[in-house]
Amino acid sequence: MASSYTRLGSKREQGDTTNGPSDRYGHILERLLAWAWTRDDLRAAIVLGSQARDDRPADESSDLDLALVSTDPGSYLRETAWLEHLGTPLLTFVEGQAVGTGLERRVLFEGDLDVDFAVVGLEEVAGWASESIPPEIAAVFARGFRFAVDKDGLEASMGLGSLDPSGAEPPPDGDTFVSLCHDFLYHALWAAKKLRRGELWVAKWCVDGYMKLQLLRMLEWHARVGDGRDTWHNGRFLESWADPRAVAELPEAFARYDPDEVGLALRKTVEIFRWVAKEVATELGHRYPDGADERVVALTLEHLRRVYPGRA
Repeated sequence: MASSYTRLGSKREQGDTTNGPSDRYGHILERLLAWAWTRDDLRAAIVLGSQARDDRPADESSDLDLALVSTDPGSYLRETAWLEHLGTPLLTFVEGQAVGTGLERRVLFEGDLDVDFAVVGLEEVAGWASESIPPEIAAVFARGFRFAVDKDGLEASMGLGSLDPSGAEPPPDGDTFVSLCHDFLYHALWAAKKLRRGELWVAKWCVDGYMKLQLLRMLEWHARVGDGRDTWHNGRFLESWADPRAVAELPEAFARYDPDEVGLALRKTVEIFRWVAKEVATELGHRYPDGADERVVALTLEHLRRVYPGRA
């Protein structure tokens, strides 16, 4: 059985002893490496994210992203006593992983050290090696990774060296494109109705939460199919890859907790989405749903006019 114990230091700085942001997590990594070899179930530990990548590397505000590969992944989600081997935890909770469908344990250790432990089963990772890595996971590895512990030679078997960070999602087909447009327009009208009813919390959540997620996806498509720009997950570094025209308009698309501002933000969000989506449709040869758009937007503005006569 292959085994490796990778020295500390990022993938981009093997052997570099210069002090840097990642040094803040040095003692946690040292303890993890020592402790991992006392655990038969823990087969690998992989450093991901800013601490392992060349593009936009770690700074003083960066956290530490670790993927733990185990034959008993659930134990790291159910239990917390194991954290004491690594440091002094102040806060910890379980949530969905930022990328993918799995779970992770987030921990704030003493010293303002934020560590995300994504826990993955060994069988799942071995499946990636023999079949294919999910595109969204491949995109994360493509930006940079470092195996800190690799008891089974996973790094060599997975073939991670030629992954493309921009290849997480192919261009949408016609049905997928139209479905997103319909989803967005439906919720624009829904938010206007909630605002008219006086449900400000719900209306603002829809405008600045759900609808922004749909807008973000369209902005990602726009960046990829237009100039082939590399996009990041969950809107990270959006200002550097999204169309500058959209970025310039975004300040008007977010609202304070105020009915008037929510109405204005709703209109601006719809305005940005429409022109971005129409340009995506042109690039891909898809048909933008102009008829539905015209009717639904008219209904949305009518509801807003009843809330703010003369404003919509």
